[in-house]
Amino acid sequence: MNDMTRDQQTVRLSNATLADLPDGIARPSYDRSKLTPGIVHIGLGNFHRAHQAWYLHRLMQQGDALDWAIIGAGVRPPDSAMRDKLLTQDCLNTLIELDPSGMSAEVTGAMIDFLPVEPDNASLIAELSKPAIRIVSLTVTEGGYYQTPTGALDTDHADIQHDAAHPDRPKTAFGAIVAALKNRRAAGHPPFTGQCCDNLRHNGDILAQTVIGLARMSDPTLADWIAANSTFPNAMVDCIVPATGPNELALVQNLGIDDAAPVTHENFRQWVIEDKFAAGRPPWEKVGATLTDNVHVYEAMKIRVLNAGHQVVANAGELLSCPTIASTMQDPDIAAFFRKVETDEITPYVAPVPGMTPAAYLDLIVDRFANPEIHDTTRRVAYDGTARHPGFLHPILNDALAADGGIDGLALTQALWCHMCAGTRDDGSQIEPNDPNWDALTKVAQAAKTDPALWLAQETIYGDLADNDRFAKAFAHWLTRLTTNGTRATLQAYLAG
Repeated sequence: MNDMTRDQQTVRLSNATLADLPDGIARPSYDRSKLTPGIVHIGLGNFHRAHQAWYLHRLMQQGDALDWAIIGAGVRPPDSAMRDKLLTQDCLNTLIELDPSGMSAEVTGAMIDFLPVEPDNASLIAELSKPAIRIVSLTVTEGGYYQTPTGALDTDHADIQHDAAHPDRPKTAFGAIVAALKNRRAAGHPPFTGQCCDNLRHNGDILAQTVIGLARMSDPTLADWIAANSTFPNAMVDCIVPATGPNELALVQNLGIDDAAPVTHENFRQWVIEDKFAAGRPPWEKVGATLTDNVHVYEAMKIRVLNAGHQVVANAGELLSCPTIASTMQDPDIAAFFRKVETDEITPYVAPVPGMTPAAYLDLIVDRFANPEIHDTTRRVAYDGTARHPGFLHPILNDALAADGGIDGLALTQALWCHMCAGTRDDGSQIEPNDPNWDALTKVAQAAKTDPALWLAQETIYGDLADNDRFAKAFAHWLTRLTTNGTRATLQAYLAG
């Protein structure tokens, strides 16, 4: 890797200026004017650009997959701002790899357009209806799939009700997918593959449930056609990608590039994909992706050790004013807490994968979390605990309880989340809202200081876990200690115990 600094004027990123980029900046070697679309990606944030789009870019650098270019899309008003930024630079993107051993940067070009963001999703439906589009991929966050606490499709949600009643004017990405598949069936075109790239267990199955379930509410025969002809491969995705802020914008400027939407990332990527595509796919295995029929074992290892582990450190880090995940790993109490919970209460419920044991994977995650060059904020990682705790931690808790295993650290993790949602750090500073349900969570967390059972009584979050006496007692014990003694003393008590 090369360390690079700017000693000349910045180059505004565009097709016309690729040759003018500073030395040391990798750039597309393929002719972007010859690219044709094959993928529409919905939810075009930093992770997608550092992950799926990067894999496709690497293929294109080898002369492969030139008919699989990406068209970006979004269904939320904020997506329009990203669209504006990327279109002004011909959808090019600077990726900056950060590692203690050095830094490198490259400009990627696998994306060629970004659709207008519209309330009725008309442009999105029209694009998805074209037979050239063979994959529709999504990163819409873990909580974006309209699931009930039991994991079923929430058919009572207002957005789902709207799309079922107005299938030609849908609000959601899933409604747009259903409308486009209806058009393709009517025109005699085959369906596309739906590819979920979010951190969800069985993510392809969940996407299928949402799409087919929504279709069934308005057109059961269409739902049957989708189920019989389309595919929704499961996948595991992994790369730590911080949000872009002033520091990242300054970094790309210092490299000599004027990029409105740069992405920083760690020097690790993994993509494990179920090889189940209805209309073909790029040869991702040529650039390091793993194609397998057993995604779930990889998925369980990553979600349980990394994603659940993120919640273990983020809530404690927020309470102790640690600004980044790397800084939580520099805190001796949080780092020891993370290692103990993972070793004693998480990895016992993780199976090995080819070439990697749970213990070795934990060591890898410790190193990745501790990377001081990755400024991944505790605030970002702690965001939306309402979705992340049930999705990442509660399945482990259920396994541990069923096996009569240790749960003290997992219960303390839940208590730390509750204590964080009360809204005040241990130094007395205020925690700004950091969950879609923040006001409701704060109200319950404040009341739980004197009655811990109130927190577990949130049925949409805890479900049957609240009825488990062993977990309820452990949670109450740790929340009471946090309320009385504070975060650090409570962590130290756990570690001593």
